[in-house]
Amino acid sequence: MSRDRVFALIDCNAFYASCERVFRPDLANTPIVVLSNNDGCIIARSYDAKPFVKMGEPYFKARERLQRHGIVAFSSNYALYGDMSERVMALIEAMVPACEVYSIDECFADLTGVPGDLTTLGMAIRDKVLRCTGIPVGVGIGSTKTLAKLANYTAKQWQARTGGVLDFADPVKREWTLRNTDVAHVWGIGKRMTAHLQALGIVTAKDLSIADPRLLRQQFSVVVEKTARELGGLSCLDLDDASAPKQEICCSRMFGMRLEQLAPIREAVASYTGRAAQKLRAQGSWCKRLRVSIRTGIFNPNERHHAQAALVELPYPTNDTLLLTRAATEALARLYRPGYRYSKAEVLLLDLCPAGQFSDDLFAPSQSARSNQLMAVLDQVNARYGREVLRSGGVPHVADWAMRRELMSAAYTTRMDQLWRVGER
Repeated sequence: MSRDRVFALIDCNAFYASCERVFRPDLANTPIVVLSNNDGCIIARSYDAKPFVKMGEPYFKARERLQRHGIVAFSSNYALYGDMSERVMALIEAMVPACEVYSIDECFADLTGVPGDLTTLGMAIRDKVLRCTGIPVGVGIGSTKTLAKLANYTAKQWQARTGGVLDFADPVKREWTLRNTDVAHVWGIGKRMTAHLQALGIVTAKDLSIADPRLLRQQFSVVVEKTARELGGLSCLDLDDASAPKQEICCSRMFGMRLEQLAPIREAVASYTGRAAQKLRAQGSWCKRLRVSIRTGIFNPNERHHAQAALVELPYPTNDTLLLTRAATEALARLYRPGYRYSKAEVLLLDLCPAGQFSDDLFAPSQSARSNQLMAVLDQVNARYGREVLRSGGVPHVADWAMRRELMSAAYTTRMDQLWRVGER
């Protein structure tokens, strides 16, 4: 295999569960699951919990089984997971020439031209991340991103033999893995595509790597063609240096309870708008339109159903939380109907553009310098002291409608009043 291009995929092991274990060393050998919003479904499992519970299983159905097997459940703590992810990625970025953060728990690194034994480098990355954050990671190395992803998967599956690091520079290891990996486990090949490929006799990753790429493109798509070429060692996917700014920003939540009155729904919409506006400013964008929607529950046949949305044209491009909140809550008042039990609201910011890259209307108002200064102070205070320490007046400090997260751990790294205390009596 040519070493002209070399990629690594560094992936955190059972990331959400690992984040919880960092601050609960007493759970080091205890199975853990993490729940979705409102403690609805199981969305993450530690490896030792997987034999007992399925991904996506409703928590209320699994609760007794979890207790029977000594499995501890946590509500999702996204503030903690996001902060731990940033720490992990910062450590990795300092050890590699270039890095692409692919998701909250994994990143690709370009190791092209890096001298020395890359398995040793992978072990060094793994050791440093574990020592500095407590998060275990696996490292897969290959001449393409798809091979690096497959090497990472294999390193985890055979951790006792690989030590959590596998370099496909060794052709024996690469060929053994391709022959013994089901095509369903190849990056980008889903359940439906697996069935189509198996019908053609493509059962393993090796089968896909030697299949005719032109035929795959004709029968399926260019994505499958590139996957096959990458498994064969031809790099088709480059490293993305930075993700493009989002073209839409959405904040959508289920309420912790059914809401019948307008006032608490208005509070929720104001809170969601504030969070979306903070994300808008974080990527340096402005918004020209927004969409607000509310709906009742959809599964209970005994409840009256109502769902409606409104699109709002803003007077000028803005990133001002106060203006966006006013527009969203005024739209909500037009959507709300008495007598319904609402379960969810959504705020969607549309027509986003980078600051300074939109055409002003000569005769229309524009966002003031004072508003810009106010938003800058708002973000600085919340970044230092915690989200929504400063917020619009329509958002209460404690709300009955907030998501149910009865099993949530503390915000150990993002709130001064919840810092981890060691040796306290």
